[in-house]
Amino acid sequence: MATVQRVKLFSEEHPFISESGTVMPALHVAYSIYGRLNATGDNAVLVCHALTGDARVGDNTGIEDDVRRAVPFYKNVTDNDPGWWNGLLGPGKALDTEKYAVICANIPGSCYGSSGPSDTPPPFDGPRFPALTIRDMVHVHKALLDNLGVCRLQTVIGGSLGGMQALEWALCYPEMVASVIPVATAARHSPWAMAFSHVMRQAIQNDPRFNAGDYEQQPERGLSLARQIAMISYRTAGSFGMRFGRTRQKGRFAVQNYLDYQGQKLVQRFDANALLVLLDAMDSHDVGRGRGGINAALGCITQPALCIGIESDLLYPAWEQQEIARMIPGARYAEIASPHGHDAFLIEQERLNQLVAAFLEERYGQKKEAAS
Repeated sequence: MATVQRVKLFSEEHPFISESGTVMPALHVAYSIYGRLNATGDNAVLVCHALTGDARVGDNTGIEDDVRRAVPFYKNVTDNDPGWWNGLLGPGKALDTEKYAVICANIPGSCYGSSGPSDTPPPFDGPRFPALTIRDMVHVHKALLDNLGVCRLQTVIGGSLGGMQALEWALCYPEMVASVIPVATAARHSPWAMAFSHVMRQAIQNDPRFNAGDYEQQPERGLSLARQIAMISYRTAGSFGMRFGRTRQKGRFAVQNYLDYQGQKLVQRFDANALLVLLDAMDSHDVGRGRGGINAALGCITQPALCIGIESDLLYPAWEQQEIARMIPGARYAEIASPHGHDAFLIEQERLNQLVAAFLEERYGQKKEAAS
């Protein structure tokens, strides 16, 4: 059984230096591996998770004791809980664990075992945790893969914020990345997406408990409201109409109860300061920054690419994925028809598995030699 593990990276002699120039002598990274890395370290696939995700891609992923101790948000998680992309993972599926060592790492700034505001000692604790960019996340995870002995990634795949990481991987480490699959993402965060980040941020920061980030108890009301705002951007009018209509439950409309439920779920499983760090990272995302613009940057991606959009996505509209595919030489574009909006990259796993499996089978039809 795969487990979420944790490793300490960097040192006083070889610290991590963020894009903003912050020097961090140590960072922890939590990760999981499904399948086995071969002797040459070249059968790996990297899965990049989204905003509030973690390293548990597959069902029945264990959590090492030291990770449980470090992550209070794993308190109510069992080894039998479902993974967030299990429909793509396992023998015979797109991310075939008999072919590949499938790796997923929690992003720095989060709260699921990788260093973030909730578990980093002074001077980087709480609201003093440094600003990070998507590129910073990629560089930290590159250090993890070096530590694990990975020398080649057969593909890097991710949805939403994970797709942003996938694009940066292709640009930051082209010699290591054989192909890339960005899903429901953006080459740069649009004003539309930044607007949602802004109101989510305001909801948290205006909670009386927030206390400029030095809170003793979670700013529950603000964090819940931020999640509810996000959920509206992740779905569509059609999906809400089909699911809820004007049905009432306990004197309220069903959609109101649903949003409150989603908000309270996040309060129990995510840190408010961590969410702010990650929202800022997403807003800073621009693959063209320092590379002559997105046209020039994406034009430098020479690896095979499959760009997947969602027909009804309101947050990262399908035209953004089409634009990415046009700018990457030789890239393919595929679209998922779904009423579920942005969250279709998590909901429509059967269709996504078909698209990814076909792409990888064409590229790597022969099995990579697994570790013995």
